[in-house]
Amino acid sequence: MSEIVSYRVEENIATLTIDDGKANAVSFQFIEQVNAALDRAEKDKAVTILTGRPGKFSAGFDLSALSRGGDSATRLVRIGAQLCERLLGFPTPVIAACNGHSLALGALLLLAADYRIGTEGNYKIGTNEVAIGMPLPYFGVELARLRLSPLHFSRAVANAEIYNPQGAVEAGFLDVVVSEEELMETAVQSAQGLARLDMAAHYATKMRVREKALSTINEAIEKEYGA
Repeated sequence: MSEIVSYRVEENIATLTIDDGKANAVSFQFIEQVNAALDRAEKDKAVTILTGRPGKFSAGFDLSALSRGGDSATRLVRIGAQLCERLLGFPTPVIAACNGHSLALGALLLLAADYRIGTEGNYKIGTNEVAIGMPLPYFGVELARLRLSPLHFSRAVANAEIYNPQGAVEAGFLDVVVSEEELMETAVQSAQGLARLDMAAHYATKMRVREKALSTINEAIEKEYGA
């Protein structure tokens, strides 16, 4: 199995870099390796930075795998949903350093992170499922309901509106946008600040904030894809 996710920990900050040499499409291999890296970050009790390759954070699910249909496609979507659920309830802060385009599940991964930093450029960010003939899964709807601005919720979900990085801040996919050169430096500085939090208090409060949403998302995954 080729390595598409690298893991580096320095002090108490773990950086997970996803690079498949292409569009960072979410495949079984992608999810398996991200989960393995998250296992390490959880064991290290590290604030986690999740980032992609230059110009591409993630293009969403591997459409070639979904197009084959059947149990395999259902399982891929289910474990992708469970990855979002895991990030949303991760015990330490998760920072997404979004290098560029982030669509479909890629955008949902942004919604599952605690702090989202984007980079300037002609990049597309959003849930484009409806535009390509797919209803947004229930878990994605609930993630969007939790994190997006109410003014943009229907536009982003039902209308598949796609945003540039600055528009993604307004909509709620990102928290801040910086230059490409500043992206990782800003992510590390943000992680250093979050690392000064009391992690037990952070996690307890995060769960209080997201408890209902996590329960709803879990129920949605089981309803749509099975346990």
